[in-house]
Amino acid sequence: MMALKFNPRAVVPMLALACVLPAAASNCIDESAVEFQGAESAPVPPAEPRVELQSMVRDAISRSNSVGAAKLLAEAAVSDVQEVKAGALPQVALTGSVGGQGSTAYGVSEGAGGQVRGGLSISAPLFDGGRINQLTSWRTQLAESARQGMLSTQEQIAFQAVSLALERGRYRLQAQVYQQYARKMSCLVEALGQIVAADKGRASELVQARKTQQQAQLSYLQAQSNVRQMEARLRRFVGDGLPVGQGFSSVLTRLPAMDEVLAQTERAADIVALGAQANAAEALARAVVAAQKPQVNWSVSGTKALGTGNPSGWSAGVNVNVPLYNAAADPQADAAKKRADAVRLQKADALEARRARVIDVHEQASSAFDRAHRIVDVLRDSDRVRNFTLQQWQQLGKRSLFDVMAAEGDHYNLRISYVNALYDGQQANALLWSLGGGIYNWLQ
Repeated sequence: MMALKFNPRAVVPMLALACVLPAAASNCIDESAVEFQGAESAPVPPAEPRVELQSMVRDAISRSNSVGAAKLLAEAAVSDVQEVKAGALPQVALTGSVGGQGSTAYGVSEGAGGQVRGGLSISAPLFDGGRINQLTSWRTQLAESARQGMLSTQEQIAFQAVSLALERGRYRLQAQVYQQYARKMSCLVEALGQIVAADKGRASELVQARKTQQQAQLSYLQAQSNVRQMEARLRRFVGDGLPVGQGFSSVLTRLPAMDEVLAQTERAADIVALGAQANAAEALARAVVAAQKPQVNWSVSGTKALGTGNPSGWSAGVNVNVPLYNAAADPQADAAKKRADAVRLQKADALEARRARVIDVHEQASSAFDRAHRIVDVLRDSDRVRNFTLQQWQQLGKRSLFDVMAAEGDHYNLRISYVNALYDGQQANALLWSLGGGIYNWLQ
């Protein structure tokens, strides 16, 4: 059996490492982790972020040219209703003329000369078979469709603003996690620098740690770039008054019941607008039919001339118009009825598609929040594993640096996964509310 020789020179670096490693690694104090919470245990959202989100959405809607255009179209449709209603009111007209006047009877001139003539006429419908009422209903339904179109445009702007704000929050939180990861690796690099000064044989570990630190820094810079991109897009909607919150990480964490959202889909602006369009087409068909019924109106008129002869006259009476044949009436009414049926089918199809979308998005939101909840449990174990691994590495030989970096990488990747799961769930929630009663209404 060979005897082992004691080499006092080999003990020097080992003793140096034993002193340097615990002291250096003990300074690697991790920053406070992001507060992890599952969707099921999420607290009630604080008022401040929600109020800030409300203000942001109002700014986006007030600045939107699309909403402004839709509002003007809705106001124009209301004016169309007033125009049709005015058809049932008396119409007053004043006429006048200036010129020469002359007449001859049996070859004898009865006078000629200048003349100023004026007249006044008043007329109003007595009976039109309901034509004006149906035309009013037609225009009213079109006005309602335009109003719902405006609300739909508002909802689209609100959803886009909320979605961009959530994405901005996602990347800001990712940047925070990557920054903590980079700092942790920087601390390990500093500790390894001291170790390598005492033991040159571990220089490869220092190179590996620096590489991981650089990768974490790159991820941080990419997340910062994503934040700036989201802010540039958000400024298009809300201007320079960007929300100052850290990302609304708890505003939209309550998953609404699927039945609640499905019941709201029928009241969605797009669906109501299609229903109004169908009602408008039916009213137009009834107006075409009513136009074929007898039309009765009364009128009173009078004229007075100054000049040659000073003639004057008046008339009053009731006018009756009975349509006997109009070849275009039936096809016109039939076309309007078919358009109404077509729009109703479109409404049914749109409602069915929206409900299917609600079921799909609800599952996505539920899965995302469930994933976030499960990651929380894994994160607790991951935090213990990386702490144990670091302690064992400090004891010289029980774990390698690669084990330490793998444990740190797994932990921070899990934190990124949690951030993504949390914001995926919130994005799905925002879409759910938008498909139902509307995210704009929910924020009010």
